Amino acid sequence: MSEVFKVGLAGLGTVGTGVLRLLDEHQALLEARSGRRIEVRAVSARDRSRERGLDLSRYEWCDDPAALAQRDGLDAVIETIGGTDGPALDLARACLGRGRPLVTANKAMIAEHGFALAETAEASGTALLFEAAVCAGTPILQTLREGMVGNRIDRIEGILNGTSNYILSAMERQGEDFAEVLCEAQRLGYAEADPALDVGGGDAAHKLAILAALAFGVRPRFAEVEIEGIRDVRAADIMQADRLGYCVRLVAMADLETAPGGGSPRLLQRVRPCLLPAGHPLAAIDGPTNAVLVHGDYAGPILIQGAGAGSESTASAIVSDLVALARGEARPSFSIRAADLRPAECADSGAREARYYLRFVVADRPGVLAELAAAMRDARVSIQSLIQEGESAPDGGGPVESGTMIALVTHKAPARNVRDALVRLSGADSIVEPPLAMPILMD
Repeated sequence: MSEVFKVGLAGLGTVGTGVLRLLDEHQALLEARSGRRIEVRAVSARDRSRERGLDLSRYEWCDDPAALAQRDGLDAVIETIGGTDGPALDLARACLGRGRPLVTANKAMIAEHGFALAETAEASGTALLFEAAVCAGTPILQTLREGMVGNRIDRIEGILNGTSNYILSAMERQGEDFAEVLCEAQRLGYAEADPALDVGGGDAAHKLAILAALAFGVRPRFAEVEIEGIRDVRAADIMQADRLGYCVRLVAMADLETAPGGGSPRLLQRVRPCLLPAGHPLAAIDGPTNAVLVHGDYAGPILIQGAGAGSESTASAIVSDLVALARGEARPSFSIRAADLRPAECADSGAREARYYLRFVVADRPGVLAELAAAMRDARVSIQSLIQEGESAPDGGGPVESGTMIALVTHKAPARNVRDALVRLSGADSIVEPPLAMPILMD
C-alpha cells in the first residue's frame, strides 16, 4: 500500500462538497487515526462551471463519473451522485467489477441492487461500504455489524425519515394539518420541493431493507416492504392520539419469522404511521431526528439516535468508511458474505395482531354508528372505544368540512380482519372520505 490513500469522488452536491471540506479540515486527525494521509485526487460532476464555494483546481476533473473506475492510481471511489440506477449504478458496477473499493451513501441503490453489487465486490476481492446510506452519521450499520455481532436480532423498529418526523412533531406542537406544516418544512429546508419519497414512506423503506438485511442475514428485499406514508394523517388524529396517551410517528418495522419444518424464514417489513405509547423509546424522538431500536436476544433493546440527514452528518459516515479502507479493515458489505445471505419469503402481515386506531369521516345522519359497528362485527373486530367529534376536529385541529369525524380504538385483532372491515365499508354512502387505520405499538 502507498503511504497516501488516494480517492476519487463522483458527485459534488452538498454531500460531496461536505466530504471535501471534512477531509481538508480534519486532515491531520484522520491521518493519525488511519495511519495514512487520505487525499482526493479526482472528481466528477454534471456541471463543471457551477459555483460550489470550493477551489476544485487541485483535483483532476472527469466529465464521465465512470472514468473514475478506470483511472490509474486510485485506492477507492466515493459515489454521492444518488439515484437507484443511471450513472451511480454504472459507476458502482464499473468500480467493483474492476476490483476498486466503492464508498456510497446511496440508500436506494443499495436497497434495490445491493445484493448483486456485493456479489460483484466479493468476486473481485474488493469492498462495497455504505455506512452513510442509513441514518447518515448515526452509526447504526456499524452497531449491527460489530457492536451486536454476538446477538440474534429479534426485531427492528425505527424512525428513519427526518422530514416525516419533523412534520408529525410540528403537527403535534402546533395543531396544524399536514399541508400547512409541509410548507413550513420546505421553507426551513427540512423537506424537498418534491417531498414524495419522504412523506410517502419510500425513503424509510429503502433504509429498512438495508437494516433488515444486516440484522437478519437475508438478502435485501425492498420490493416487499409494505409502505404507507403520512399524507392522510390529520392534526385531529394527532390530537385524538394525545388524548388517548399516544403520539403518532412514521415507524419502520422488520422482524424475521422462523418457518415451520426448516423452510425459508419469513421476513416482514413495514413502514407506516403508528400510535406509540408515551413509554415507547421512539415516542420521544422529535423533529428531524432518526432513531433505531434494535432488539437483541442478549443485549436487549438498544436505541441509537442522531441526525439522519445533512451534508456534515453524511460526510462523517462516508469518511468513516474511507478510514476503514485506509486501515485495511474492509469487511463484507452485509456483515456476512453475499453467498451466505439467506433468501427469505415474505411473511403474511395479515396474521399479525394489534390494536388499531381507525378514523372515519361520515355523513351526519342516523344509523351511521350502527353501520360502522356492523362492519366491525362482521369482520370480527371488537371495538374498545368510540369518539365522535361532530363538525370540527378537537382542540383546534381544524374543521372536518365534509362531515363528522368518528375515531375508533379496537381491541387486538389480526390485520386482515381490520382490512376486511374497511373493505366492507368501502363504497358506503355514509363514508365521505377514505378512512385512516394506524396500528398501536406497545412499549
